Amino acid sequence: MEQRVHWLVIVATVLVALALAIVPMPEWLSSFRPDWVVIVMIYWMLISPGRMGMLSALLLGLLLDTLTGSLLGQHALAMLAVAYLTITFSLRIRVFPVGQMSLTVLLLLALYQFLLFWVDGMAGQKVALLTRWAPALAGALVWPLILISLDGLQRETQTRI
Repeated sequence: MEQRVHWLVIVATVLVALALAIVPMPEWLSSFRPDWVVIVMIYWMLISPGRMGMLSALLLGLLLDTLTGSLLGQHALAMLAVAYLTITFSLRIRVFPVGQMSLTVLLLLALYQFLLFWVDGMAGQKVALLTRWAPALAGALVWPLILISLDGLQRETQTRI
């Protein structure tokens, strides 16, 4: 059963994820920046698919394209594919233990990175191998922390609202 989530909580976490996606980092660490927006989108699609859907994924992707200066529609395409799979299999993914859920998130993030890789290849842009695949691995490693943090935030706001 879908949990009731206040829309302000979703908006706040998405804004934090967008800020984390563009905050400057040292060059050696920037390759390992998780795809924060995709991770937060996956979380909210698993918890509340009625509030975060395909249109949200499209808008977040276009916003991420604009913020990062990439090809318009590149992130939107990849986020739509991840959103579709997440929503389609959300009831199955939600019952997975945390380790198996992290592996599933790794596969979703790898698909996201592959689609970005494909679009970059079609556009003739070259990206280093580490820069391309390290965010997917980093995202899967931070998934349990995101899961615990956002679950706690959601419970806290449900008791207040």
